[in-house]
Amino acid sequence: MTAQNAGESTIKPTDLRGILKYVPMFRDHVFVIALDGSLVAHENFQNVLLDIAVLRSLNIKVVLVHGVGQQLNALAALRQIPITTAHGEGKTDAQTLDLATEVSALVSLSIMQGLTRNGLRCALSNGVRSKEIGIIKGEDQLFSGRVDKLDTALFNSLLEANTIPIVTPIAFNREGTSLRINSDLLAAELASQLNASKLIYLTTRDGLMVDGQPLTNLPVADLSALLKDEQSGISVRLHGKAQHAVKAIGAGVPRAHILDGRLFGALLNEIFDKVGIGTMVYSNVYQSIRRAVKVDAYSIYNITQNGVRSETLLDRSQVEIEAAIEDFLVYEIDGSIVACVHLQGYEDSRVIEIGSVYVQPFYQNKGVGRQMVEYAEFDAKQRGAQRMIAMTTQATNFFTKLCGFQEGSSEELPATRKAHYHANGRNSKILYKDL
Repeated sequence: MTAQNAGESTIKPTDLRGILKYVPMFRDHVFVIALDGSLVAHENFQNVLLDIAVLRSLNIKVVLVHGVGQQLNALAALRQIPITTAHGEGKTDAQTLDLATEVSALVSLSIMQGLTRNGLRCALSNGVRSKEIGIIKGEDQLFSGRVDKLDTALFNSLLEANTIPIVTPIAFNREGTSLRINSDLLAAELASQLNASKLIYLTTRDGLMVDGQPLTNLPVADLSALLKDEQSGISVRLHGKAQHAVKAIGAGVPRAHILDGRLFGALLNEIFDKVGIGTMVYSNVYQSIRRAVKVDAYSIYNITQNGVRSETLLDRSQVEIEAAIEDFLVYEIDGSIVACVHLQGYEDSRVIEIGSVYVQPFYQNKGVGRQMVEYAEFDAKQRGAQRMIAMTTQATNFFTKLCGFQEGSSEELPATRKAHYHANGRNSKILYKDL
């Protein structure tokens, strides 16, 4: 994917219509953004800061972690001082640490200046405690460190105060000694411990490529397999980011992104455009969801009866459910069905209605319903659907605020569905979402 054609295929960053539908999904969520030192030095970095200002205006909490690799290499060359590692991936001797500490302060200052110009509050802190890596394969890693402890209370207090924490790759151990930590590793640790929704690596390279082809949406299991394949062709500079993305997702971060921050509006396009321009790695949160089979009809009937009694759901008999069993999706935990949805196609499946969305009370308010709807959307797209519709009497906010649906009218319904809508007398709200 080249910078030119990637830019041509994306939404305009200023197109609020393309952004606002995602706002409810991410409000008050935490995004950890890792900035390569090479990106901070790039001419497009000021536009990256503008993108971050947009995220903050939408009440998205942002943590910034920066690297210093390019700046360290440049300073070492200028002073003709040999260094042991530029990117914090090997051992760090004393003179490398001194130079890294110097350039880290300059990079942090540059970021703070840019954020200040955009009216954003930010702060440096000692919220990361480091620990010496020690000896690996017989070689002392000297002043290279790893994360010993994160002061999550401090970071959360800064975020609640509408302040962007800036995290440097230089951190102190218990005795106050400076150690160099790889910034990609640091970002992954922060994302997992701060319960971030997204870990975003902004670099000066395209997203992950294999055999010259860009990898856009990638399940974490597939990425793990690629990393084990020595012939995968993933570039050396992105290999570490991919490894840390896998670890972060394994620790509970739902999404990790790797993208080229040199592209104008890259950050906003990756987040707010359903196509995106980089590589998105995602956890398989849908592994508990499957298509229903005949023996599930009894369980589906039982769990939906609570919704029928509260007039949330339309009543379906067990016989009716069994007859349409192939159109149901179920969420199964430890052999028990805890949620279900029904998908009905119209107009040669160009329009899919999602109905009978119900989650057992114990599992409500835990994201299960939203996962079911997201998976239903994926299933509908696989069937070639262009629009999803939903009818509801009591779950309008769920569909509109959490799932991105909009209110519509009966005139937008397929003819056969419109006739049934007027005949049943439920006067349900009509909602739709274009896919």
